[in-house]
Amino acid sequence: MAKKVKITVLKKEFYAELAEHFLTEGEAVGPCPLLEAGDEFIFQGNAEMPEGFCPWAWIDIYQSVSAVSAGASFTPWNKKEGQTVV
Repeated sequence: MAKKVKITVLKKEFYAELAEHFLTEGEAVGPCPLLEAGDEFIFQGNAEMPEGFCPWAWIDIYQSVSAVSAGASFTPWNKKEGQTVV
């Protein structure tokens, strides 16, 4: 059975110079309007994105969240068992 996983937004950054260089809309894209540092979400399992979470961020972190939910260990790379930063 999968464990619930708490997801905490640690930091929010936007690199305007990289957006301007690589994105068709450049820096006008701006930072994600859905997430703020300190926001917390609970993953309940079944590959379901937590309500209110950014779909693009979910695509990036789902594999790690799913692994933690299944009991994967990211030590010795992470100091605390059952935790990872993505």
